Amino acid sequence: MLLAVDVGNTNAVLGVFRGSELVQHWRLGTDPGRTGDEWGILTLGLFREAGLDPKSVDAVAIASVVPPLQFALQEFSRRWFGRAPLWIGPGTRTGMPILYDNPKEVGADRIVNAVAAFERWHSSLIVVDFGTATTLDCVSARGEYLGGAICPGVGVSMEALFHHASKLPRVELSRPERVIGRNTVASLQSGLLFGYVSLCDGLARRMIAEMGDPRPKVVATGGLAPLIAKESEVIETVDELLTLEGLRLIHERNA
Repeated sequence: MLLAVDVGNTNAVLGVFRGSELVQHWRLGTDPGRTGDEWGILTLGLFREAGLDPKSVDAVAIASVVPPLQFALQEFSRRWFGRAPLWIGPGTRTGMPILYDNPKEVGADRIVNAVAAFERWHSSLIVVDFGTATTLDCVSARGEYLGGAICPGVGVSMEALFHHASKLPRVELSRPERVIGRNTVASLQSGLLFGYVSLCDGLARRMIAEMGDPRPKVVATGGLAPLIAKESEVIETVDELLTLEGLRLIHERNA
């Protein structure tokens, strides 16, 4: 079995594959101070609750955008699973040409998402990932990573408002009854939800025009993708676990 680990700035998603089948997955909070042993204890507990045997893991693949965790994750993989992990980064065989000015600058999660999306749909694509940052990444019909855009994520914007506007409270990110809020909470929810929908749709439309024919398919992933996609006019499908599938594919290409 393959243990795939996607470590973002806010959350880490772990998935276990048996062949091409994702048999279990979990979402954890990202703690840059978490040690390799802590990762191991947490993961073995999750395996036990799911009825999975950690001894069946014969490979580990990791995509991380949190450099301070690299040593801990390396030790976690070696000590608890007896495997050196496959790190997704510069030099990793992905099967996708990267047309960025400096390919080393592209976050591992962005490439992993692009690989998974192209493998699934085999068409030009825009992949929108709603994480700590909101990213929109473009893939050509020939399977080339073209580049994209990076915006502050919804959660980052919520926290910025709370910390820098003394009269504004923290609110739950949920759909208000109407766009025109009639109280502070509803106004914040409207601005955050519909504002991000408009940001996503506006950027995607500009990218679609720039990419030309054939019209790219717009795919969303990330924990907030279902909420945003319900209101979007351009997002066509949601796959919250796209990154895990990309990790599996890249592992296969490097096996």
